Amino acid sequence: MRRCPPIALAILFLAALTVVADPTAAIVSRIKRTPVESTALASVGYSKKLRALEIEFRNGAIYRYLEVEPAVYEALLQASSKARFYDQNIRHKYRSLHVRRRAE
Repeated sequence: MRRCPPIALAILFLAALTVVADPTAAIVSRIKRTPVESTALASVGYSKKLRALEIEFRNGAIYRYLEVEPAVYEALLQASSKARFYDQNIRHKYRSLHVRRRAE
């Protein structure tokens, strides 16, 4: 059995890191979002199938939060301050992914 030279292993490792850290590898949005009245949030959407909450912020950034219960989405929609609800109940509580906009 042939052994792989250490330099080849290092190159493979660096290539794997590059793929993981590549910001262009973000997912593309397919969840329908609804505009909301908020100082920080522009729109929100939810996928029951994926159990994912998607939030578009006023600055244009879009994030998908994973393993979110439907009740959290409903509570966000009903909250008098959506930005405060986000800060207290979603931010840093769920794993998130950066979402790229759909090509129009």
